[in-house]
Amino acid sequence: RQQKWKSSVSTRAKMPPCDFVPEKYNSYPYERMQKIREQNISPSLQTYYKKPLLLHQGHMQWLFDHEGKRYLDLFAGIVTVCVGHCHPKVTAATQKQLARLWHTTNIYMHPSIHEYAEKLTSLLPDPLKVVYLTNSGSEANDLAMLMARLYTRNFDIISLRGAYHGGSAYTLGLTSVGLYKHGVANGLGCPTTMLPDVFRGPWGGSRCRDSPVQTVRKCSCSEGVCHANYQYIEQFKDTLNTSVPKTIAGFIAEPIQ
Repeated sequence: RQQKWKSSVSTRAKMPPCDFVPEKYNSYPYERMQKIREQNISPSLQTYYKKPLLLHQGHMQWLFDHEGKRYLDLFAGIVTVCVGHCHPKVTAATQKQLARLWHTTNIYMHPSIHEYAEKLTSLLPDPLKVVYLTNSGSEANDLAMLMARLYTRNFDIISLRGAYHGGSAYTLGLTSVGLYKHGVANGLGCPTTMLPDVFRGPWGGSRCRDSPVQTVRKCSCSEGVCHANYQYIEQFKDTLNTSVPKTIAGFIAEPIQ
């Protein structure tokens, strides 16, 4: 039966068609790029794969390397390019703005930011009608921490273990990934609590009804009752009872986590 399955199913995925033709690559050879990476760029900026990709151009969901090889991007960059690469509408809007005005400080007004703020807040429920636009995720979370502490007059902010919330000195406290931790003081007042993960965590299994990710390991949950759910809630209560003051400034979590 197993042999029949192997012979009848093709494991080679076929790329969808694409009529976009990338420009010809005309920068340094791959070997020189590798040498520059090793000698002139911080090793903390890691690359993946034994032979890292040298990407040259992007178009919508497609990426092209220096040899013109095409890739289907399922990551959206690193979950940050929500409209694809070089989307024609976004590219046109960017070019139009760059040709008109590059930068002013927030002490002046410019139509674009006001139009955008009105459109964005119209999508939010009351009373969420005020925006503060920032440059990056780290900067946004850095500001969120400061605002939460100023508003509540409390200090501690709880995050989930395994979370990534930024690389600034402030947000490194919220980031709970050992790879990003360093042996210096940073992000004080940021206790972590256990991630309720039925896939890799200590509790949960195939019958956990609340998980978007299912696992094949056995589960002690009965029909309609998620024991792992209660276990993780008890663990969070333990964090509140032992690791933080009676009042905290906030709790931060990544929905995708």
